[in-house]
Amino acid sequence: MINMDEKIKKLIKEYEKYAEENGFRLNPNKKVVEQVIKGLLKNEEKFGEKYCPCRRVQGIPEKDKGIICPCVFHKKEIEEQGHCHCLLYVK
Repeated sequence: MINMDEKIKKLIKEYEKYAEENGFRLNPNKKVVEQVIKGLLKNEEKFGEKYCPCRRVQGIPEKDKGIICPCVFHKKEIEEQGHCHCLLYVK
């Protein structure tokens, strides 16, 4: 069984790769990244999906699917604000 630290490291690598492939990067503040990742894992444990910790889960799968990380809003937020709402991704 994978422990929490290993899960966090694995997700960080996955999200770093995703960010690089899409022209942005993970927040250089490692504490923020780890906090967001822990929130994602907590939501996965609670709801069965890695819902963004900065979004409200409504319990309606059709509506909630857009807030599974990376959520449908992140690219527009990065473009407009320089970062996504939860601060996981930055320009």
